[in-house]
Amino acid sequence: MIAAGAAVLILALGAIVLIASGGGDASADVSHADVSHADASHAHPAGASSMPPSHLPASSATGHGDETLPAVDVYAHAHGGMLSPVVKDDPALVYVPNLADGTVSVIDQQSLRVVASYRTGRAPQHVVPSWDLRTLWVNNNLGNSLSPIDPRTGRLAGPAVPVADPYNLYFTPDGTNAMVIAEAIHRIDFRDPHTFALRHSLDVGSLCAGVNHVDFSPDGAYAIATCEFAGRLVKIDLAHQRVLGYLDLGRAAAPQDIKIEPAGRVWYVADMNAGGVDLIDGDTFTKIGFVPTGPEAHGMYPSRDGRYLYVANRGGMMTSDMVPFPHHGDQGSVSVISFATRQIVATWPIPGGGTPDMGNVNADGTRLWLSGRRSNVVYVFDTGAQGGSDPTTGRLLTKIPVGHEPHGLAVWPQPGRYSLGHTGIMR
Repeated sequence: MIAAGAAVLILALGAIVLIASGGGDASADVSHADVSHADASHAHPAGASSMPPSHLPASSATGHGDETLPAVDVYAHAHGGMLSPVVKDDPALVYVPNLADGTVSVIDQQSLRVVASYRTGRAPQHVVPSWDLRTLWVNNNLGNSLSPIDPRTGRLAGPAVPVADPYNLYFTPDGTNAMVIAEAIHRIDFRDPHTFALRHSLDVGSLCAGVNHVDFSPDGAYAIATCEFAGRLVKIDLAHQRVLGYLDLGRAAAPQDIKIEPAGRVWYVADMNAGGVDLIDGDTFTKIGFVPTGPEAHGMYPSRDGRYLYVANRGGMMTSDMVPFPHHGDQGSVSVISFATRQIVATWPIPGGGTPDMGNVNADGTRLWLSGRRSNVVYVFDTGAQGGSDPTTGRLLTKIPVGHEPHGLAVWPQPGRYSLGHTGIMR
């Protein structure tokens, strides 16, 4: 069932490894070649520009100022208040998976209080909105299951569904497949988005050890996933469910979350070991820049107006360069990057220290919610001015105690026509 290319091309020492199209299995022959010899259809999907990465401009903006919206906006349907009729009556809650406890804490967004807590399964990693916005799925990683939550009631909606190694969960842009990110076994499993029956397992191999976070091209032709323990990215042809290639970010790199800019060309990749964000041209699959943010850069979320990217710096320094790259520290903060200039425009410290990790922005863009992974709290930030329009005035509002090791919390409801997964990649 595994679809893979007929040959693997590895460019040594910091390279891109390209897997050519065709039949065969995962045990393809390996040879060395320059990336310029790759099939152009792999580097440039149909309709993509062939502009060299060194000439890639900052996001083309309209209007006035440096942080205006680009001419193309992949988040155009997920701006503040653009709630689907499916979710407009759902209660405004935050669902926090407590990794070490096997529970989910539920927080009321208005009162800022925990209003419920229930047991799900072993090691819940993320709470993920389904493509059709009707279910929130708790990824019970070590429990090998997905627990459904009904967002209309805020409660569990039935028994857990057995699924192998669900570290994370995504959905193809057309909604036809769920993508279970099976990190420990180096797989992306394409499944029925409702029953989760297995359709196809894509083995990304040890070249993508620690596969964990994903985002999607504007046309849905390909996805790029991070490979935390291999220091790489992997590019995936979604139509044929096969690997197109790997991009090596360096032996000490530990890529985490990944987000595409509103203009749809540049991808931002949080590298917790480098303490910043790599900039990637997705079409050519090359690194074009780096923005230093803070120690242990981790989760990333676009503002509701599409002008800024919030980067959670979990605040730990690397204590070993051996996998799984342990970090210690509590000097967490949030960096705010302008998509238009690709520069930091504000930094929000956590007084007394903290460890912000994963989360999202609320429906009107006024609050950023993040789990405190090593602090056992949830942080709530004011994003600044009207709906985050002036991040220089942003600040930490409060900390809310939850369970042990809170991770990928979901803020609900969120604007958008459909969800691509994780804690809410809305389009």
